Amino acid sequence: MKLKTLLLFGAPGCGKGTQGKILGSIPGYFHCSCGEVFRSLRLDTELGKVFVQYSSQGKLVPDEPTVELWRQYITNCEHAGRYNPATDTLLLDGIPRNVRQAGLLQDTLDVRAIIHLTCPDRTVLIERLQRRALRENRLDDANLDVIRDRLETYEEETRPVLDFYGPAVRHEVDASQTPIAVLQDVLKILSKI
Repeated sequence: MKLKTLLLFGAPGCGKGTQGKILGSIPGYFHCSCGEVFRSLRLDTELGKVFVQYSSQGKLVPDEPTVELWRQYITNCEHAGRYNPATDTLLLDGIPRNVRQAGLLQDTLDVRAIIHLTCPDRTVLIERLQRRALRENRLDDANLDVIRDRLETYEEETRPVLDFYGPAVRHEVDASQTPIAVLQDVLKILSKI
């Protein structure tokens, strides 16, 4: 059975995690942030070391370990009773991060919609990431060069995922608005799906 899925999509700092946390609190929705899954890894494990090596440079962790970790996490959430694939819509944030991952997950995910949070002003994204670095003690968001690398990686590797799924499932939302205005726009879209 493919998992009923909604992708929260956009550049680093556009608010995917903020919207995902809120939406994930609604019954029938389960939010999974791949970044949080990685950050919860123990750093003394092999995968934890791989994550630190790549994220500290603003680079993406290789596809196979990313998808394998994600699959383990979803299975664990299902066994723990936190996620029920028969009734819950999966809200994904941070995966798939490139076209290859989208292909690897094609047999698993039934992507019903992509909420594309757009923010053309890079300065807004950089400021948000730097504030988040201080607020959440996220070292990967503190260095300006790493932030710029992450934004370039998004444009080159992640943004093409939109074309993989096509325009029929894509819904654009202006992420430069206040979080509550973004949420209102997202809820309007979800009410029609």
